[in-house]
Amino acid sequence: MVRVGIMGATGYAALELMKILLRHDEVEITCITSRQEGNPRVDHVHPQLAGRLDLNLENAEPASVAAKTDCVFSCLPHGASASVVRLLLDADRRVIDFGADYRLNDVQVYEEWYGQKHPDPDRVGHVVYGLPEIFGSQIPPSSLVANPGCYPTSAILALAPLLAARRIEPNDLIIDSKSGVSGAGRTPKLITHYPECNESLAAYNVGRHRHTPEIEQVLSQVAGEAVSAIFTPHLVPMDRGILTTCYARPLAGVTEEQLIESLHEFYANAPFVRVVEHLPGTKDSAGTNFCDITARLVRGRVITISCLDNLVKGAAGTAVQNFNLMFGFPETKAIL
Repeated sequence: MVRVGIMGATGYAALELMKILLRHDEVEITCITSRQEGNPRVDHVHPQLAGRLDLNLENAEPASVAAKTDCVFSCLPHGASASVVRLLLDADRRVIDFGADYRLNDVQVYEEWYGQKHPDPDRVGHVVYGLPEIFGSQIPPSSLVANPGCYPTSAILALAPLLAARRIEPNDLIIDSKSGVSGAGRTPKLITHYPECNESLAAYNVGRHRHTPEIEQVLSQVAGEAVSAIFTPHLVPMDRGILTTCYARPLAGVTEEQLIESLHEFYANAPFVRVVEHLPGTKDSAGTNFCDITARLVRGRVITISCLDNLVKGAAGTAVQNFNLMFGFPETKAIL
């Protein structure tokens, strides 16, 4: 049994993570942490776990967490996460980080987009990006994996095969994403207040969303050259799900059949990517770890559409994929 800890266990993604891990017969959840006072029982914070997990949330120091675990999922926010992760790694624990601290390979880019000094700069650029469909071979030996963002997962999975196959131009990419409200996290804020977001569709952080450099970095690695993209996120009045529509310029002679073929070839051995002929919707993948993708050629533009559950494939499900690869379990274990 692998002893697992979850730091920052009060959020929506942490709840999904615990629900998946409770189905994993090679895992024992031994420690869950929160900065809440009073060490409440986990089922007082997440009633869905009543009768399923008998633990209290602890305000524990990294050394205490390390003593109880073999692997830690850090669901802490950026900045706070790296400060803890480096101490867990020093204690020889393996870590899957849900935050953004290790996703980018350049400290200066991180500090520009996140507006703060990096707590562990020497490790930046040496951490595998935890998207198994692209970097799966690098994940098993890793002591630290940077779990991808939910928006980047939807965009990267839709565009990477076409860039790798030289089907589209690497510049002038337009990425239009729409996400359910849970993507903004559980902490109350004005934009997610019910009267503000209900019956309303709105763009936000136009031209300055922090997932932009993450998307460009990974797609540039796949393409083997610099990729530039305009990324625009929107908040949709639904609980969960992401629909991403990407627009690109095709390279000469590309057909719609070739686009679909490239998607099929790239994901031939990817159990959680479904290349579909129909136009996918968010309900198709809700509550699952699947990302559904299709492509069209319309008036001289390539259009890709991808759908996923932001809390599962966009967070907890991919994290468990990474965990399974790190510890030698089947990639689909406890997820399918």
